[in-house]
Amino acid sequence: MALMDFIKKQFIDILQWTEDGDGTLAWRFPMAEMEIQNGASLTVRDSQMALFVNEGTVADVFGPGMVKLTTQTLPVLTYLKNWDKLFESPFKSDLYFFSTRTQLDQKWGTPNPITIRDKEFGIVRLRAFGIYSYHLTDPKVFYQKISGTRDIYTREELEGQLRNTMVAGLTDLFGESGVPFIDMAANQDEFGKAMFAKAAPMFAEFGLALDSLVVQNVSLPEELQKILDQKIGMNMIGDMQRYTQYQVANSIPDAAKNEGGLAAMGVGLGAGVGFGQVMGQAMGAALQPAAAAPAVAPMSADDVVATLEKLHGLVEKGILSQAEFDAKKAELLKKLS
Repeated sequence: MALMDFIKKQFIDILQWTEDGDGTLAWRFPMAEMEIQNGASLTVRDSQMALFVNEGTVADVFGPGMVKLTTQTLPVLTYLKNWDKLFESPFKSDLYFFSTRTQLDQKWGTPNPITIRDKEFGIVRLRAFGIYSYHLTDPKVFYQKISGTRDIYTREELEGQLRNTMVAGLTDLFGESGVPFIDMAANQDEFGKAMFAKAAPMFAEFGLALDSLVVQNVSLPEELQKILDQKIGMNMIGDMQRYTQYQVANSIPDAAKNEGGLAAMGVGLGAGVGFGQVMGQAMGAALQPAAAAPAVAPMSADDVVATLEKLHGLVEKGILSQAEFDAKKAELLKKLS
């Protein structure tokens, strides 16, 4: 009976993995009550590694190449089984293949803004995203900590773990660096290098090697970005009175194209210029000595509008050229100072 059971058994003499689908990191060779023939051929391709597991214990690891499985080429497995050197019967053990190809264009990002203390803006919330690549280097560690006894373990199953690990490191990096947001966003390449150094040891704990990491964007949430834009705009404007005059000068030609346009914009012009004058006078008063003589009152906005309307009418009648009108307009606007 024992002889008949032995004859019915199926023996495996070729072990290999062709990696039919993309994204598989670990694959268990289907044994299905079969045993590996002593002297069987194990083929491990350039982008693979193979691992034998016997009764839950990791035994031998094979890199790329083709080997004949004997008691000489399976020293650890032989030791675990207590085989002597003359043992030539088939054996049964779990065999796992691992892909060592570089996993490219993997995306990472902060699902929620990270709250940090910024030197310039106080408490802010930052977002960041980019891409990274990695490959498997230690199948024993990967088997023990990640894939386990699964028939197949894919890249997509690991993606969430790696992304969350990187975001955790990113949070620490934001807090430890003390670099203002403006400098961080302007030096994404250097920031990416610092993040790479922070994340690489975390990948190594899973039997992986981090090959590259790119920071594509560091930004504030939309509502905070609007506030930052306003602050930048105010810093760029600087002299409010000159900025108001610039806006008025640009709007007059467009208003003059429409009938009644100059008259219609008179109120806005007066309000804008008045605001600019108030700001300018307030700043001037702070800078001038107390005994300084008051400045001569500028020409009123209503007078400027009325004069420009009359001049524009002369242009339409052909009495005044456009160049002469533009020169007179510039002269009148100077009187607003």
